[in-house]
Amino acid sequence: MADDRTSFVVQRYLDELAGGEPAEPVVRALLDRAARRLHHLCASVLHRGYPRLARPPLNVHSDEMLGAVVERLLKALREARPTSVRQFFSLAAQHTRWELNDLARRLDGEPRAGELAGDLLPAPGDSDSGLSPDGRRMIEAIDALPADEREAFDLVRVQGLTQVEAAEVLGVAVKTVKRRLDRGLRLLTERLGDLRPGAALIDPT
Repeated sequence: MADDRTSFVVQRYLDELAGGEPAEPVVRALLDRAARRLHHLCASVLHRGYPRLARPPLNVHSDEMLGAVVERLLKALREARPTSVRQFFSLAAQHTRWELNDLARRLDGEPRAGELAGDLLPAPGDSDSGLSPDGRRMIEAIDALPADEREAFDLVRVQGLTQVEAAEVLGVAVKTVKRRLDRGLRLLTERLGDLRPGAALIDPT
């Protein structure tokens, strides 16, 4: 599969940036090569974390999200220099959440708050655009996972990597990724068992 080499090619571009190559053409080539995975990331975060934004009146589509996130990354990568595939997709996930939070605040008519790194910043509980109480519970449960399990879950279940790709990104064996993912899913099932079968974030299918 062509996407199997995405991590390798992304790392090559990151190495070129670190080596002092002209930033703009390398960044554009990097984002072009990572577009498929970035699109999957946008779709996952939008439909699993912010489903109301995909409905009227905003009707946000993952293609639109991809364009907005790529624009954010173009600006961010003028200064940020991730040195690994792991850091690059972490940066992409962060900007995806920020973009969706901005859209949620716009729908709520709220002023833009300062961006807090790594936070989902859900809209108020009575908002029709942000996360539902169950959605917040799922996000909090994922955030509360041990670091190794949380990272494996994010790469495979949210960003859509195969276990082989996730192993390459993390620098561990595929069996290790599977073990961490299984342990994370067990912990989520214990904490969110009352939400099944509708808990989309932890649905193994």
